[in-house]
Amino acid sequence: MSLQFIGAEKRINDMVVFPSFDLSVEPGKVVAVYSSVNVREQLIDLLLEKSKLSNGEIRIGKSGISENRTGIGFFFLQNGLYERLSVEEMIRFTKRLYTSDQSIEKVIHTAQLESKRRNKIKNLTYSERKRVQLALLLIQNPEIYIFEEPDQNMDLESKRIFLSVLQLLKQKGRSAFILTGNMESAVTAADQIFRLDENGLHPVHISVETEKEIENPPSIAESIVPVRFEKIPTKVNEKIVLFDPPEIDYIESNDGQSFLHIKGESFPSVSTLNELEARLLPFGFFRCHRSYIVNLQKVREVITWTRNSYSLVLDDAEKSTIPLSKTKMVELKEMLGL
Repeated sequence: MSLQFIGAEKRINDMVVFPSFDLSVEPGKVVAVYSSVNVREQLIDLLLEKSKLSNGEIRIGKSGISENRTGIGFFFLQNGLYERLSVEEMIRFTKRLYTSDQSIEKVIHTAQLESKRRNKIKNLTYSERKRVQLALLLIQNPEIYIFEEPDQNMDLESKRIFLSVLQLLKQKGRSAFILTGNMESAVTAADQIFRLDENGLHPVHISVETEKEIENPPSIAESIVPVRFEKIPTKVNEKIVLFDPPEIDYIESNDGQSFLHIKGESFPSVSTLNELEARLLPFGFFRCHRSYIVNLQKVREVITWTRNSYSLVLDDAEKSTIPLSKTKMVELKEMLGL
């Protein structure tokens, strides 16, 4: 069963949360939407029918959400578990609540909770509680799984279990929809990734670097591309994520490694700072310091601390402050006509 957003648009008063977009999460697929907390919360409220779209509709299969509420299950950031119950009691309670025919033993094994089944919820670690949430979702056995920041603050073992559950859901032909503000989480878990904000829904392009590609690089003739490649590659785990230059707030070099800073997250770049400076110059980027390149479209203020000390304040959520060297201040003034 698919989850579909058709011409979905949300406004609050005069503010656009997200403009009209179309998205389909098909059976056997894991789709992630990377967004701000506000957008994520609005999407969850819409899926819970706590609020309504300004325009468009959300469909589960061929029906609206109201007609198929049992076909959708949620994995919330806040766990909502009954702490006085044991792990097994919590799972049994959920099985009765949803009149499920799923095996309790199989669910406990899948979430790897065998050694914790008699433990009270209140005595579990944060990651163990998240695994209980996974078990409760599996015992519900919905057609569509909604995950809110599923692996946030999880330990490595629980993350591995979560990813194995996603593979199981894909094999069973279930649809999984991940809502996250962490790009690494999205890249690690999803088949398709989209960015949703006030500018709309945009696909995030990724590619997987295989061992065969590394061992057998293309010849010079094969590697010549007759078009200009404008996206900037970064590496997350074993995947390469491609960003459009306007998405980048600034770039920092630390111990010889360049990092792209985008919406509060940092991504390692495969290029040097000098290489990035040359590529990004046509897009309005400026080398403001020997260790920094800034997107001038994101600069809100220029602050003078002393006669020889300056900083740039960006128009991002963190109001990031990056250094501006004295010589670069002269160049910037000339660029601005000051």
